[in-house]
Amino acid sequence: MNWQTLLRLGRVSNLPTVWSNSLAGLVLAGSGVMLDVGLALMVIMSLFYVGGMYLNDAFDQHIDAVERPERPIPSGQISATAVYTSGFIMLALGIAALFWWGQSMDRGIAPGLCGIALAGAIVYYDWRHKTDPVGPAWMGLCRVLVYLAAAFLVTAQPPVILYLGAVALFCYLIGLTYIAKQENLGRVANLWPLLFLAVPAAAAVWIGATDGIFALALAIVFVVWMINALRYLWRRQPGDIPRAVVSLIAGMSLLDAVLIAHMGAPQMAAAAAVCFVLTLAFQRFIPGT
Repeated sequence: MNWQTLLRLGRVSNLPTVWSNSLAGLVLAGSGVMLDVGLALMVIMSLFYVGGMYLNDAFDQHIDAVERPERPIPSGQISATAVYTSGFIMLALGIAALFWWGQSMDRGIAPGLCGIALAGAIVYYDWRHKTDPVGPAWMGLCRVLVYLAAAFLVTAQPPVILYLGAVALFCYLIGLTYIAKQENLGRVANLWPLLFLAVPAAAAVWIGATDGIFALALAIVFVVWMINALRYLWRRQPGDIPRAVVSLIAGMSLLDAVLIAHMGAPQMAAAAAVCFVLTLAFQRFIPGT
């Protein structure tokens, strides 16, 4: 076992999308993001993400032994027991941190309860995503709960805009995860679930049309990037579905940036856009799927 194995297990190239989700949750809740709060939340949510990715490989070890024998567990680079243990410890640390932080900031137990819900959604998705037809919705719920946990750390009553942003993110994840489920088939069997992607696209168009030049620029980049990613599904050359998946994963940070721009926080929107660039850069060295 080496660092490369651990990084592949955690699919850490996609971590910047978790960081931009954290920023978006704070800003959509109406909070100005202080550096210490933003960084601490990114660390906590990174624990949930990496722990969830570890458990994903642990639960999929027998399927991977057939379909992807090069993955760390079936190839013998690390034991399933070590991966299970590490994954659950990271989830437990994330939950404990949210409970402690909620109490220390006088926000009660709501952040911690969001952490429990997030861990539960992660474990259920990892356990049943191969057989549950609504598995993509569970993945969407995981990202929505990042928004909610962030929001309840700064307010007892998140505003409506946070929930509207969460709906856009939820729909984006349904479309993205459905495509990812077809990765080993080499084709997307049904295209209708991709209609969910129209929701975040429409939200971006509306924001771009109403919120000034910076929001417009971000909205254009997001929509064009999403269309370019979907183009791979129609081209259907070898490796096109994985390309579409990793492109859409990175695009999640662009959606966060658009939503943040709507809140009049250009610096935080720019930070989310940087997360998009970081994801693409990291994916060049560590596989995103």
